[in-house]
Amino acid sequence: MNDHAEGTSDPLEATHISDELTSWRPLVRALAITAVLTALAWVADAWAYARWYDPKVYDRDWGRLLRVMGFLGTWLALAVAIALQEGAEPARRALAKRRASLLFWSAALGGLVAEVGKLTIRRERPEPHDGVHVFRDWGERTWSTAGLAMPSSHTLVAFAGAAMLARLYPRVRWVGYALAAGCALTRVMARAHFLSDVVLAAGLGWVVAWGMDRLTSRSASSAPPSDPPTAAARAGAPPS
Repeated sequence: MNDHAEGTSDPLEATHISDELTSWRPLVRALAITAVLTALAWVADAWAYARWYDPKVYDRDWGRLLRVMGFLGTWLALAVAIALQEGAEPARRALAKRRASLLFWSAALGGLVAEVGKLTIRRERPEPHDGVHVFRDWGERTWSTAGLAMPSSHTLVAFAGAAMLARLYPRVRWVGYALAAGCALTRVMARAHFLSDVVLAAGLGWVVAWGMDRLTSRSASSAPPSDPPTAAARAGAPPS
């Protein structure tokens, strides 16, 4: 009697399925944590709106510094700096370009996800409605994100960039995350966003970077085995 008849499967196939399921666990965990924290922040939105207000937050140097972490141009500048520094040696140019590309496009994709999210959720900014949750009707400015706030674009760009920076350079991860968190906080302090807007954006930013990292890792695994430096460069990691 063959294995299939007995209801058993090929051990290699079973191992592959198990590894595939395990590889998705970080995403499932991140989405679950994001959903829970967003729900808790939603409940606290009115409290944060009333107590975390600073109308002059962007009049100060530190406030402006934190806000520009959500500006795509900031991540473009960092990407160019990485490409120039790490690409100084000809042997590392492909790797340098790959890392720079991952950093920039992670932040850029974060901005795109934010715009799509705003059009889908359609919750308006807090200040025009004195901290009350108001949702725009689908028939009103259907394809315009002006005045919509959930998720926060600045925060999503900042966290998508910071999360990719953490994957490329683990030793500096807390610098990126601290600046991204500061960017999120200033958006709440300026009453441009509810607390739940930035919490959702932070979680989605991590997901964006995770997705790009997974996609590039799969591309690297499909590279010819005779070309390990190319595979490593595609993965965004230094060749062994």
